[in-house]
Amino acid sequence: MSALTHFDTKGQAHMVDVAAKSATHRIAIASGRIEMQPETLALIEAGTAKKGDVLGIARIAGIQAAKKTSDLIPLCHPLALTRVAIEFEAASAHQSGAIGICCTATVEAVGPTGVEMEALTAVQIALLTIYDMCKAVDRGMSIHGVHVAEKHGGKSGSFIAP
Repeated sequence: MSALTHFDTKGQAHMVDVAAKSATHRIAIASGRIEMQPETLALIEAGTAKKGDVLGIARIAGIQAAKKTSDLIPLCHPLALTRVAIEFEAASAHQSGAIGICCTATVEAVGPTGVEMEALTAVQIALLTIYDMCKAVDRGMSIHGVHVAEKHGGKSGSFIAP
């Protein structure tokens, strides 16, 4: 395992210097899911939630979150993202047998550092937005399995989650 990069030789937190790193095309794909009651999923799919288009608003929230990641995570570099795509899929019989919505965020940039944190942040905020918009009818919703599914580019190359 590599050494942690966000600590200097004195063990103090610092922002990693990426000035000497080459700018390459970076891609990260993260995913996660929110589990809910079948009636809640039906409301979302029918577009009849009182607060409006749940998935449309969650998509915009995820995109905004990716763009604001460096404002939220203290040691993340601000990046000029070239693409953020948020996709949702109803999961009526996920591997866990739970009902809900799966969210996948794909984030791209050309730069000296990766975009995994931006993809993870996009998924989390999109799922939290779904919770916020539907909590009046289902306070028992829960978020699970948020992870980096893939990353490509940079010195370390590609990673695909098992």
